[in-house]
Amino acid sequence: MTKLKKLKLLIPPVAQVIIIAALIYGASLLLPTLSLNETIKITGLIIFTFIATLIGVAGIITFKQAQTTVNPMAPDSASSLVTHGIYRYTRNPMYLGLVILLMGEILFLAFPFGLVFIGVFIAYMNRFQIAPEEQAITRLFGDDFITYQQHTRRWI
Repeated sequence: MTKLKKLKLLIPPVAQVIIIAALIYGASLLLPTLSLNETIKITGLIIFTFIATLIGVAGIITFKQAQTTVNPMAPDSASSLVTHGIYRYTRNPMYLGLVILLMGEILFLAFPFGLVFIGVFIAYMNRFQIAPEEQAITRLFGDDFITYQQHTRRWI
């Protein structure tokens, strides 16, 4: 087994976002930030957090209503393919919510370089979280999932 394969489904997404958020914050202390009005920063943070929460919670509620697992570390235990609700627009609303939350942090810190860290987060998620999940879901739901993939974007 290669070292990269060991990274698949290794770090829970919430832990990943905490790590990235800490890296963004640390880098913002070392690198230049923009000069933004505090009201704009706080309002932006509130708006991004609200949107992130709305999207993420919509994903969780839809999974719960479908009586399938929300555990991202056990995609093989999914009991149904969820394609309605928020899942009509994005295959990964919970992860999209995490990205939007990180964007709120970047705005609050006035640290545009933080977008690089979002890119790292998305790349890691695509390769080591979402791709293994999609492989498991394809095994479970076959052509139904493949059709869903063709009509619904991974992120937005």
